[in-house]
Parts: sequence; structure tokens; C-alpha cells
Amino acid sequence: MKGIFSSIIAGVFISLQGVFNSRMSEEISGWHTTAIVHLVGFTLSIIIYLIARDGREEGFREVPYFYLLGGMLGVVIVFGEMTAINLLGMSFAIATILIAQLLCAFVIDTKGLFGMFKHKMSFQKVFGVAMMLVGVIIFKW
Repeated sequence: MKGIFSSIIAGVFISLQGVFNSRMSEEISGWHTTAIVHLVGFTLSIIIYLIARDGREEGFREVPYFYLLGGMLGVVIVFGEMTAINLLGMSFAIATILIAQLLCAFVIDTKGLFGMFKHKMSFQKVFGVAMMLVGVIIFKW
């Protein structure tokens, strides 16, 4: 239940962030907005970390270095989402992003990439992904 709740909160916040970033980018620019968003996020993360003090500091040395690219991926995500919303509108941009996200997650799950548990591909899963894709096409049509 906690995972579902976390997913719902993340989904709502992703949409809100997209709107806020899109509005801000109209006033300044996409790259200025991306820099500000990450600076504010970094500041909040440091504050929360200093209060929570969770995790092991020595564990940082054990993380494979290419996982540190997650921060760079965040820059692409924020800029891409903001640009998509400005060009496509909120609903179609988010729907397209969700399809791309689902397809990528499906490949990661079925192949067991990046140390994730490998899940079997089933007709139901493939059919579900196809239905979502058709839904986005109908939505735009």
C-alpha cells in the first residue's frame, strides 16, 4: 500500500512540477528554469538529509559510478518535460512521457537490467502496454 501511495504522490507532483516549470520557463528560459529547479531541489535535499541523517556515508563509495548519472538524467527530464508541455500541452505531453516511461520500465523489468529483479513477459503485460499506447493515440486523435 505504501508503494501505491508513493506512486500516486509522485505522479501528482510530476504533473505539478511540469506546470510550474513550464510557466517559469516562459518568463526566463528553459535552461535557467532547469538550473533553478535543481538548485532548489539540491538545497531541500541537503536540508532534509541533515535532519534525517539516514543511510551510511561509507555506502557512497560502494555505489557504481555510472549510477551517479541519475542527476544528469534529471536535467534532461526536467528540460524535456518542460519543453514537451510548452509544445504539446499538458495532457498530451504527460501521456506521451508516461508511455515512454512505461516502455522503458517494461524493457528494464523483462531484461533484469541494472540489477533489477527480472520479471517474465506475459501476454497480459504486452496487451496492457499496447492498450495504453492505443489510448494515447485515441486521446490525441
